[in-house]
Amino acid sequence: MSAITVRNLHKTFQAKHKAAGLQGSLRALWKPEWQMVEAVRDLSFDMEDGELLGFIGPNGAGKSTTIKILTGILHPTGGDVSVLGYVPWQQRRDLAYQIGSVFGQRPQLWYHLPAIDTFYLFGKIYELDDKTIRQRIGFLTEAFEIQDLLETPVRKLSLGQRMRCEVAASLLHKPRLILLDEPSIGLDVVAKQRIRDTIKRMNEVENVGVLLTSHDAGDIEALCKRVIIVNHGQIIYQDKVSALKRSYLTSKQVDVRYAQPLPDNFQVAGAEILKAGQYGIKLRFDTRITPVEAVLTQLATAGELVDVTISDPSLEEVIRTIYQQADASPARRAANGEVARERV
Repeated sequence: MSAITVRNLHKTFQAKHKAAGLQGSLRALWKPEWQMVEAVRDLSFDMEDGELLGFIGPNGAGKSTTIKILTGILHPTGGDVSVLGYVPWQQRRDLAYQIGSVFGQRPQLWYHLPAIDTFYLFGKIYELDDKTIRQRIGFLTEAFEIQDLLETPVRKLSLGQRMRCEVAASLLHKPRLILLDEPSIGLDVVAKQRIRDTIKRMNEVENVGVLLTSHDAGDIEALCKRVIIVNHGQIIYQDKVSALKRSYLTSKQVDVRYAQPLPDNFQVAGAEILKAGQYGIKLRFDTRITPVEAVLTQLATAGELVDVTISDPSLEEVIRTIYQQADASPARRAANGEVARERV
């Protein structure tokens, strides 16, 4: 069963055209010019019930706009959307009982009150009885390890502590689906890992589906089995994260340490030298052109090896490559210049 079905989704905004120069700015005050900006263009995808799905793209790609349409905050310009069987902008109240959402830069906890007060308020909003609220708070505080944070005013919590409470609050009414828009923004490594571990646990324990947008490729790699990549409001890639890495991990980096100094101007056929020292060398090569065995054989014949490390590009580099390829296509350049910004 599909938790989310999106077909040919469009969202267009009307925005003022920013005129150049002082005269243009003065003229815009009296007679502003408007332009149509397409935030989302012909977007179609499905998300299965209980799935962990990454939804990523650069700034301005249309991620947050899509999330807001899925939650019913925005009305689309065109297309069809179904979230858990509801049309979000038509049945927003009914849908709210089935989904949770967290926008990383827009807190939902009351700033001057302890988190426990917001939890009880949300429980009443979602029409839960007192016993259910207490049981649910007990379960979530243990899962998110926030027992010591509940009585502290939210303003006194660190960003990582607050985000754990934010995600816990969004799960209070036991939703079937949670939409997370940049939940780890600004967090340190430890706080990010705590958020990831808990989200994954909630998916395993309660089968809650997760649609995650994030600029941190580590979030996607740690949590999601499938990823959708959008750019300029359109999908440019969607597949399993493992397939994404297989398709684009065509280069490898090798770090080698030797027992004795290397000869001057040491080279490895079919590889690019990134860094060379007296006892070590770092190089990169394309596995489609140069086999791994050929590179390792050349390195082994150069002297006694002390240490060898072979690594793949990070997922972040892979995603950046996909963005660059999409922006470089002639169709994309034409669309950006002619379709996306039509004066009215």
